[in-house]
Amino acid sequence: MRAVVQRVKRASVTVGDEVVGKIDAGLCVLLGVTHTDGANEVAKTARKIAQLCLLRDSDGVDDASKRISAQEAGAPVLLVSQFTLYADVRKGRKPSWSHAAPGAMAEPVVEAVAAELRDVWGLRVEQGIFGEMMDVELTNDGPFTILIEV
Repeated sequence: MRAVVQRVKRASVTVGDEVVGKIDAGLCVLLGVTHTDGANEVAKTARKIAQLCLLRDSDGVDDASKRISAQEAGAPVLLVSQFTLYADVRKGRKPSWSHAAPGAMAEPVVEAVAAELRDVWGLRVEQGIFGEMMDVELTNDGPFTILIEV
């Protein structure tokens, strides 16, 4: 499983003309699922998202020694499925998607990560709509972007 995690001042996802998910001051997570991802990867990824100290402290100071986790801050997460994180571009000009799990396999895994963030870590989770063309807008706070791979 791969997750691109961005600390954001605000983020939203729109499908068609409808905003389906929106957060302020939290984490925007693009999540890619591969064929071998299961319950173990779901738990590890959710824990990393919830517990990594990425957010500014309560005073708004961005000092690495004072950063807090989304769980500590009670910060929301905008979770967006992103199969393109598993693009293989080593050959030619066209990406291969062979490492990305097919939709029927990936969707329950993405939903399990969202549920784990909500139910285990107590975070408010907004989401896109799996399999739809989505417009993701965000204001990155930093910029601050990391890659999680489990």
